[in-house]
Amino acid sequence: MPRRALLASAGVLLAAAAWSPAALAAADPWSRSGASVDAQRLVRWVAASANHQGMAFAVIDKPAATIHVFGPAGGYAGSAPVLLGSALGDRSAPGIGQKPLSQIRSHERTTPAGRFVSEPGSNLQGHDIVWIDYDAAVSLHRVRGAPAERRVQRLASPVLAERRISNGCVNSPAEFYNRCVAPWFGREAGVVYVLPDSEPFATFFPAADAAYPLANLPS
Repeated sequence: MPRRALLASAGVLLAAAAWSPAALAAADPWSRSGASVDAQRLVRWVAASANHQGMAFAVIDKPAATIHVFGPAGGYAGSAPVLLGSALGDRSAPGIGQKPLSQIRSHERTTPAGRFVSEPGSNLQGHDIVWIDYDAAVSLHRVRGAPAERRVQRLASPVLAERRISNGCVNSPAEFYNRCVAPWFGREAGVVYVLPDSEPFATFFPAADAAYPLANLPS
């Protein structure tokens, strides 16, 4: 085969390899994040519809006890395990934000699902936090707590039930919070999407469910 033909043939092979699923996955960290199917289709919908309105956004996948963070332009920043409310459920109990912690019942310790516009804030100790739902007193913050609760160890556990410990707030590793959360959500408003753990995905994200139905996703 002439040298020019060999080079052309090699170029075609290289181009095909570059656009193969394996090559695309290697070039796209989000595709290698191990995100659940619901998290993936929600992110696809957010990117396609610009539902985040140019703000940084996070997807908190309750069934996987994981958070995924994206910058204002939609670039993937990273993922990390999180601690969640100890009770299953996707709604906040009425008036929960006004209750003292000692009066919150076990079944009320839920992390609500849905779309929230977050805002930076601080807790009673003066530590910076991100309010997910201010009225319900649900925030995203660095992991903390009494040593007996073993919250840092729970974050590292592969057992998802171990990561259900809070009164409803979302706890992330401190290093991840400092690197991926604070630079965006700690300075200005963002959008936080919380996937449900009890009710159907379509109940909270009907547009995303319609745009990217499970039946049409590639296997």
